[in-house]
Amino acid sequence: MDASLGLPILIGLIAVALLFDFLNGLHDAANSIATIVSTRVLRPQYAVFWAAFFNFIAFLVFGLHVAQTIGTGIIEPSIVDAHVIFAALVGAIVWNLVTWGLGIPSSSSHALIGGLVGAGMAKAGISAAVWSGLSKTIAAIVLSPLVGFLLAMVLVAVVSWASVRSTPFAVDRAFRIMQFASASLYSLGHGGNDAQKTMGIIAVLLYSQGYLGSQFSVPFWVVMACQAAMALGTLMGGWRIVRTMGLRITKLTPMQGFCAETGGAATLFMATFLGVPVSTTHTITGAIVGVGAARRVSAVRWNVASSIVYAWVITIPASGLVAAIAFWAVQILR
Repeated sequence: MDASLGLPILIGLIAVALLFDFLNGLHDAANSIATIVSTRVLRPQYAVFWAAFFNFIAFLVFGLHVAQTIGTGIIEPSIVDAHVIFAALVGAIVWNLVTWGLGIPSSSSHALIGGLVGAGMAKAGISAAVWSGLSKTIAAIVLSPLVGFLLAMVLVAVVSWASVRSTPFAVDRAFRIMQFASASLYSLGHGGNDAQKTMGIIAVLLYSQGYLGSQFSVPFWVVMACQAAMALGTLMGGWRIVRTMGLRITKLTPMQGFCAETGGAATLFMATFLGVPVSTTHTITGAIVGVGAARRVSAVRWNVASSIVYAWVITIPASGLVAAIAFWAVQILR
């Protein structure tokens, strides 16, 4: 990035990145709390505090592999400048706000990735993309909900078999307690994977400015700022999307909520340790569909699930297009 842009612009871009992180927490609060709210284990106002706490402490559990992928594995770090970062964030934020307003649980992660790719290609053409990292991320679009679906379905089968001698009341009471643990794990996985994406954006911006020296790394203050912004966004809640995720896809019992959260959390933990920036939205939706389908196929409202899938398919190109337009607009106005 041109050093003449100065410190005020750098600080402004970091503020916009943290705004995206806040909106990510707001948008994806539903992923963490939809099941525990829909099963009436926790009231929404308490559930968001629970989720926000585990969102914030996630940096204590996970490394920074996802931040590394976002910072160096989506577009070439050498082409990154203030205009690319600004346009990428505009693309992601606009798409997040549109889908939040419509109550559609699209992926904040893929909106950010689409924004990066769109802005990068607007500047440097197709050569801007790091195809090895991008292909890994695109593969995760398919794999993360599928893995969440399968794990949740298997968990339902195992738990149902283990509970066959128990009364429905005893099972319900036990899983109401266990859902506190599963919701915590899912929120931990959400904070671990999603907050790192903004860390990667801020770190590559600092790296392009020369503030990190010759070695790409993520400063601790960036880690803390991103975790705090996401936790604050989660506290604000995304009630429109909670209704879609927790109530409209399928009706959940505490046992099914536990299975969905645990299957989703296991998927996020694996992806985060491998450095793959997956969508928490895709993952929990796949898991919720899995527990519904385990009961019976007709238990899933497939028209709602299919509309969510359509949003997934268009997220990267839509946010990429907005980012490209934003980049070109900045070039014209500069």
